[in-house]
Amino acid sequence: MIATITSKGQVTLPSEIRKRLGLGPGSKLEFIITDDERLEAIPVVEPLVSLKGMVKKPKKRLALEEMENAIAEGAKN
Repeated sequence: MIATITSKGQVTLPSEIRKRLGLGPGSKLEFIITDDERLEAIPVVEPLVSLKGMVKKPKKRLALEEMENAIAEGAKN
């Protein structure tokens, strides 16, 4: 597969590569130049800890039984 570099130095990854590696908007790549002058692009996987704070804390705390009931209700729909 061949990609073209734009005047801004940008490259569009072919869709086949993006799909195979699970890359989408906001995905990050690490670039490495090997000793034999080859370029490697490695997807950067964010640690699970980076998800902390993405969901706001609920205003009301629920008991375990209330959570289980809500899950059961949702499963019915």
